[in-house]
Amino acid sequence: MDLQLTGTNVVVTGAGQGLGRAIGLAFAAEGANVGFLYNASGEGAEAGAAQARAESGVNAIAARADLRDRASVEAAVARVASELGPIGVLVNNAAATQSKPFLDTTEDDWAPQVDVTVSGTIRMCHVVARHMVEHGHGGAIVSLMGDSGRVGESRLAVTATTRATTMALTKSLAKELARNQIRANAVSIALVRTENLDAHTGDADDERMARMLAMYPLRRLGRPDDVTPMILLLASPLSSWTTGQVISVNGGYSMV
Repeated sequence: MDLQLTGTNVVVTGAGQGLGRAIGLAFAAEGANVGFLYNASGEGAEAGAAQARAESGVNAIAARADLRDRASVEAAVARVASELGPIGVLVNNAAATQSKPFLDTTEDDWAPQVDVTVSGTIRMCHVVARHMVEHGHGGAIVSLMGDSGRVGESRLAVTATTRATTMALTKSLAKELARNQIRANAVSIALVRTENLDAHTGDADDERMARMLAMYPLRRLGRPDDVTPMILLLASPLSSWTTGQVISVNGGYSMV
């Protein structure tokens, strides 16, 4: 199926590693030009952009964006728009997470999660949506979130809280920006196997991993290529009548 993404200019946050880089490469494989945004993982973002150019023949760049800083976000977006062209798709993938018993957390634990996952996502949407409106061609915003934000999860109280804000932001943007032909949707995921899996699971031994897998009817964790097709579809013109939705891709972990 042709997703009609050829030539579309896409920005992906947190694209220096893991799922974010896989998302960027998936868009490139569909013929889209991609801005791989990163904060600390510059080497991975540069490698992703180089791979996109070499394998898919698209334009792709890596650009640093500290989502906690407005000037940094504006500079990154301006660079992508200058080098690739008007931005048609924003994928909010970057987030700060932490697995820790709630009563053991401190405000120092909370702050980075709020600053990146909440304020950073809002900031990114604010800058890119304004850019989309100014260019008058509409666009699509696809934001990732964890299922912990929908159903709650032990040891992830703060992470779940910050992730839950993505739902409200998505639905509000969908209602307000529709007049500008900008759609906003969210993809809610469970655990996906990437190089960062340990940050979510801790040092899980075989027994603990078996207990985790038992919570998934499909009896496995996700892979990046389980998630990217839904993101691509929601970004595609083929989803032009879909907005304000939160769609779960989670192996059956949650069915609400």
